[in-house]
Amino acid sequence: MLSTARAAARAARPLHRNVFSVPGAMMNDPARNSFPMSALEDHKTQVLLLRGDSDTIGKEATTALSQVLHAANVPISFVTPKVDLQIDGGVTQEVVDLFSETRVAVKGPYFTPISSKSESLNIQIRRTFDLFANVVHAYNMPGVHTRHKGVDIVMIRENTEGEYSGLEHSVVPGVVESLKIITEEKSMRIAQYAFQYALANNRKKVTAVHKANIMKSADGLFLECCRTVANKYPFIHFESMIVDNTCMQLASRPQQFDVMVMPNLYGNIVTGIATGLVGGPGLVPGVNVGMCGAVFEQGSRHAAKSLAGRGVANPTATILSGALMLRYLKMNDHADRIEKAVTTLFRETNYRTRDMVLDDSHKDLSTQDFTKAVIDHLETS
Repeated sequence: MLSTARAAARAARPLHRNVFSVPGAMMNDPARNSFPMSALEDHKTQVLLLRGDSDTIGKEATTALSQVLHAANVPISFVTPKVDLQIDGGVTQEVVDLFSETRVAVKGPYFTPISSKSESLNIQIRRTFDLFANVVHAYNMPGVHTRHKGVDIVMIRENTEGEYSGLEHSVVPGVVESLKIITEEKSMRIAQYAFQYALANNRKKVTAVHKANIMKSADGLFLECCRTVANKYPFIHFESMIVDNTCMQLASRPQQFDVMVMPNLYGNIVTGIATGLVGGPGLVPGVNVGMCGAVFEQGSRHAAKSLAGRGVANPTATILSGALMLRYLKMNDHADRIEKAVTTLFRETNYRTRDMVLDDSHKDLSTQDFTKAVIDHLETS
């Protein structure tokens, strides 16, 4: 159990801290607010919109975000590529040029079939723009029933190497070799990001997740880099934890975690568990951060293919990711208003999307009706 003092401190924190007050996130970059004239439309900040593909809930979720931003009179203008990334087969030069100009994007999920030989579009985007840090914040939403209370975890995942390096080949028939790449440079970079995030956001502990007991060279290097960086922050408690034990501890006592830093594949697994603990993938926001900009998306990257086109998707994660985007753009008042509308809706009403309906006390709303309910609370907040 959390101590009384620690529980009180967590309760006093705002729902979303500033994810971008650390190097690599450009908050102190003067170019961040120096858009060329082509990136301005009636004094609105342009943001690249990648809706995701037709096999996912991306279009429905990003449409909901667009409607909320419009209702809140947020000075944002979305620009979309002329060619669908899924149809064109990858990150086009048009997308590269648009992101180089806007430096901010909102993204829906792209589905990657197991049978596909092509690289995941999600990975292509992160690698093309060197979005090295994936930041996901899982916390208990007021009014949302969960097994565990007091969960407030920030997971920071290295986004560009590890098992996601995409280096696989058949050695001989029936034998496949898959390479896991861990470098000192990128391990130091993500560890530094995690500790500076903790410092900037009054977080007290960083946990490095690894499997160095088995992968002694690869994960051993990652852990060594985390320890090296931790020595520079003696006022932040540092611990390391083997990934299988981490998963067990998350399921049994998630309150012990504060900031977690981990390689790519472990981050995918751990964030999936954490989002399940606090109500599901439809609730948790996320962002991918690099020196060149940031791409905002739902934290779990769950494609929800079975829900696509049915009008029942939960847009909350995408709406809250949009609020994180507004903080990145220093539109904090707009972000506060949107977050308050969402939390008030969950706390004071029984309105839920289908994934959150537990019993007859909840009213099952379509994506569009749920979005309208958020907007109604926005206007009274």
